[in-house]
Amino acid sequence: MCVFFYTFAANMEHVYHIPEQKEKEIFVYYTTLVKKMKVLVATEKPFAKVAVDGIRQVVEQAGYELVLLEKYTSKQQLLEAVADVDALIIRSDNVDAEVLDAAKNLKIVVRAGAGYDNIDLAAATAHNVVAMNTPGQNSNAVAELALGLMVMAVRNLYNGTSGTELMGKKLGIHAYGNVGRNVARIAKGFGMSIYAYDAYCPAEVMVNEGVTPVASAEELYSTCDIVSLHIPATPETKGSINNALLSRMPQGAVLVNTARKEVINEDELIQFMQMRKDFKYMTDIMPAADQKMQELFEGRYFATPKKMGAQTAEANINAGIAAAKQIVDYLENGNTKFQVNK
Repeated sequence: MCVFFYTFAANMEHVYHIPEQKEKEIFVYYTTLVKKMKVLVATEKPFAKVAVDGIRQVVEQAGYELVLLEKYTSKQQLLEAVADVDALIIRSDNVDAEVLDAAKNLKIVVRAGAGYDNIDLAAATAHNVVAMNTPGQNSNAVAELALGLMVMAVRNLYNGTSGTELMGKKLGIHAYGNVGRNVARIAKGFGMSIYAYDAYCPAEVMVNEGVTPVASAEELYSTCDIVSLHIPATPETKGSINNALLSRMPQGAVLVNTARKEVINEDELIQFMQMRKDFKYMTDIMPAADQKMQELFEGRYFATPKKMGAQTAEANINAGIAAAKQIVDYLENGNTKFQVNK
């Protein structure tokens, strides 16, 4: 089959010009037919066994081989493991140019989760590797944690003193994607008034879901008692949550961050919290200045010991199996719906 394909392709080049991308798609299709594809699950923090079992079922039903690299302790182990694999599933593991250089047969890498800043997208594109995420699979888990942090904040971190309630408070959702929409859904049950800002989401989508759209981040922070952050870490957003924005928030305000550490300007956040004794910060991403913030802001600051938004059995299973299905769909059908590099 391989001899036929390469002879056919070589002959066809004399008759038709085959675009580079189409040539790669043809190659993926034919190589899928003639050899058993190998899928590596490389997880420093492993999936639950039930998730691995689900991944294995999807991969092996497609006729592929599943390989596991779990709890690895050095990058060299990852470099060796990727050497002959066709597809890669990761969680928070880093896939950079060095990893891609070592993965000579790699065609696709899927991050089991929404965020994908642990994949070097430019390097993936340069190596003709498709990079994907699995949006929506962890969304409910992250949203539930965000609401839990809000309850913890208004109840004064459960320190035994009298707090307040979420009912009647104005909640601002900064970025109305999968997680933001789930936060809105759950917050309605608490009787909150919900506002959202997202430059890329049409206002009518929010209105149809009972959410009030606002025109800018500044308006959102000026309006709301609690803001829940869901923006990605991009060159435009890194450090964008700063003193100028936070100082717009009303007395007794709360900021909840289940997004990314990098979007917070930590120095300005600390300065702001020193000036505003009423303000609380709750985060699922421990700041670099965690110890200092614990000492300075007792009762007004809380960080989870590690990122826990997606750490539920359900999210673990959903994201892992979705990643496996996307790999099979790409290798079998060329489906690039969730591709994040170009």
